Amino acid sequence: MATMDEQEQRRRRLTAWRGARRVLARVGADGTLGERLAALAADAPSVHDPADWTDVYGGGVVADLERRTAHLLGMEAAAFFPTGTMAQQVALRCWAGRTGNATVALHPLSHPEVHEGGALGAVSGLRTVHPTSEPRLPDAEEIREFPEPFGTLMLELPLRDAGFVLPSWEELTAVVDAARERDAVVHFDGARLWECGPHFGRELSEIAGLADSVYVSFYKSLDGLSGAVLAGPSTLVEEARVWRHRYGGQLFQQFPAALSALIGLERELPRLPSYVAHAKVVAGALAEGFAAAGVPWFRVRPEPPHTHQFQVWLPYETEVLDEASVRQAEETGVALFRRWFAGAGGAGLPPGVSFTEVTVGSAGLEWSAGEVRDAVAGFVGVVRGLS
Repeated sequence: MATMDEQEQRRRRLTAWRGARRVLARVGADGTLGERLAALAADAPSVHDPADWTDVYGGGVVADLERRTAHLLGMEAAAFFPTGTMAQQVALRCWAGRTGNATVALHPLSHPEVHEGGALGAVSGLRTVHPTSEPRLPDAEEIREFPEPFGTLMLELPLRDAGFVLPSWEELTAVVDAARERDAVVHFDGARLWECGPHFGRELSEIAGLADSVYVSFYKSLDGLSGAVLAGPSTLVEEARVWRHRYGGQLFQQFPAALSALIGLERELPRLPSYVAHAKVVAGALAEGFAAAGVPWFRVRPEPPHTHQFQVWLPYETEVLDEASVRQAEETGVALFRRWFAGAGGAGLPPGVSFTEVTVGSAGLEWSAGEVRDAVAGFVGVVRGLS
């Protein structure tokens, strides 16, 4: 539970971000309860008939969302889940039963390994192995030569904790082929799959079509309230619905989350390519700004970004960078960065380095490269005043 001091710090950050006149992205989660409810009520009629009955254990707007997502991904069927953690556990458990092998090959920086408290083993009885520890997805040779058998290869697209990195299309198809040569199924952790199209130069259905199943999130890139979908063959999805109930995910009503997801598909999904394109401009200007300000060492990873999100590494304490970010927003109305984190070394960060995740959304399209460089100069000035 957060302490009073932590709660006050969070309120200060949110107030500063919300009050800033210039930001790179605005997210719905920063809004108040009243603001989010009002926005949902205003926007919902554009994506679903408000005279329709509410869902009860599925159906209605939830079924509408499942059908639309399955179509977008080129899959036979899809099932809505309250969380991506549950969706992926169910998917991997189902595949383990079908392949007869409970071992899952995945990256050590993937979401189940870093952010789920060992749930794959503790809850679902699965075992994980790591074909590579490099800050990138495994390549075809590493899959072919891995000494242990595995039933499922899980690929996180993009690999967030390595810097939202993606392979090339040729590398991705080769690693999928290598897994199939080993009689393994392929599952995509596509929490942020929505913004991968520009990098691969492919439609969503072609990307998802490489895998046997795929999970997508609705609150990350599409700014929905919550929720996820598992898509794949109809037989797998029907089995997943059974396990969803067993895992406690058969919620009585989910129409607010489903409506917000449909709104995201309608409004944010078509805009994502423009965000990805402008993220390259922002990332380049950030690097130029840090160099011009004489920062002794920094990284923009990857450069250029593969999606509309990327990391920035700086050689300062996390507390200093957090305070500088908030002060810049409070004093100048420019919120260049949000939260900073201490480098744990897992993604290649050296000791004493902090990192932040940068997202370029619709608000970021208003920034020119020169404005980004000016904001960096101001930020570095605040950091030096605190150091």
